[in-house]
Amino acid sequence: NNSYHSSVDVAQLETLYDRRCRSPIGCFEVGEVALIGPKLVQEAMEKVRLISKNLKMDQSRQKSYANVRKRDLEFDVNDWVYLNISHMKGVMRFGKKGKPSPRYVGP
Repeated sequence: NNSYHSSVDVAQLETLYDRRCRSPIGCFEVGEVALIGPKLVQEAMEKVRLISKNLKMDQSRQKSYANVRKRDLEFDVNDWVYLNISHMKGVMRFGKKGKPSPRYVGP
């Protein structure tokens, strides 16, 4: 998969093999063997650390954006609220035959 991922900041193929995919058929060069050896394992571990660091940064950024808009809901007696209706397509009709059923019930 050579699609770019914003949370990792690179494509998946670049993350694994440290190069771009040049062919839709295969991404290995002629005569290339499987990834083995201590140097390659060490490089892979460094990439995993970098990816996990990028993911943690993105998660914390998204969490900070979400927490800015979040607030606790407080209801008092005699407050007007809207209730969400579960979807029952075709069972409940509202008014005339052709009119769709309402999504909310409220004041």
